Amino acid sequence: MSPAAPAYRRLSVEERRSQLLDAALSLFAHRVPEDVSLDDVAEAAGVSRPLVYRYFPGGKQQLYEAALRSAAEELRHCFGEPQEGPLLPRLARALDRYLTFVARHDAGFSALLQGGSVVETSRTTAIVDGVRRAAAEHIYRHLGVDGPGPRLRMTVRMWITAVEAASLIWLDEDQQPPADELRDWLVDQFVAALTVTAARDAQTAGLVRGALAART
Repeated sequence: MSPAAPAYRRLSVEERRSQLLDAALSLFAHRVPEDVSLDDVAEAAGVSRPLVYRYFPGGKQQLYEAALRSAAEELRHCFGEPQEGPLLPRLARALDRYLTFVARHDAGFSALLQGGSVVETSRTTAIVDGVRRAAAEHIYRHLGVDGPGPRLRMTVRMWITAVEAASLIWLDEDQQPPADELRDWLVDQFVAALTVTAARDAQTAGLVRGALAART
């Protein structure tokens, strides 16, 4: 006798929504939003177009924003390294996760950060800015700073911008140099930026003498 076919299980609302978001994220990861249709999402999820509309009645815009929030949540966690051990290895591990995310989402990541998409709105911009603010807050905690001054805030935000720019160039250069080399270079850039700021800011100078003293 042939084995019985597995019993069909109806997905819950949350499971179905998660399935559709996963399908959308997979498509947005490798294609810019303009090139992804609801039919594409339905096909990738193995469902009908009306079912996609049932969960996302706002259509492609609502689905894109929901997928973007899901990706943003993952990005926020990239810098959530436990505050144990020397600072720079912690930062390196966070960057490893970040660059893994960048490589996995490729074209979608480029479209997100470069902007100019027809589906870009103030809400999508706010989602991206929220990721940047969350990354900065993680870095302040890694530095052991409760109240960063304006020069330190500017330095950290400039470095986050540099990481984003380097990631876009890295994708454009077919992910060369290798991710581990890019990671180490970005860590060195972080140290260099803080060192320059330390010459003009007492708070940053204290961090350079303290938190950055242990390089390994």
